[in-house]
Amino acid sequence: MMLNTRAVSVATLIGTGLQISMVVAGHTNASIAAMFAVGGMGISLVAGMLYAKHAGPAPAAERIKGGAIAGGVCALIGIVISFLLGDVTAMIIAFGTLSSAVTGALGGWVGGLMFKSAATAG
Repeated sequence: MMLNTRAVSVATLIGTGLQISMVVAGHTNASIAAMFAVGGMGISLVAGMLYAKHAGPAPAAERIKGGAIAGGVCALIGIVISFLLGDVTAMIIAFGTLSSAVTGALGGWVGGLMFKSAATAG
């Protein structure tokens, strides 16, 4: 089973852009910062779904793995930036990345179900 590297790159780049936007906005707005966990995992879910959409026809395990990578990497980058800005503790780097990787995997699975007919039709 081989991952679609283009799909991982696209999903990770889009997810990273969204994560960085959220972190920068949260650095200056406490109400956004209060939603870092939910927002960050939501973005990782979307990154996983983007992987599934861009990967085309692929086994479920590949979509789950690609979603986990995209969701985890984009979250890691966002969390490290947030840590460097002093907005989160070092523990969040590990915990947030792990939880976002799991959410990204879920996004890869859900995206596989959502985009299955589109991938097999075209």
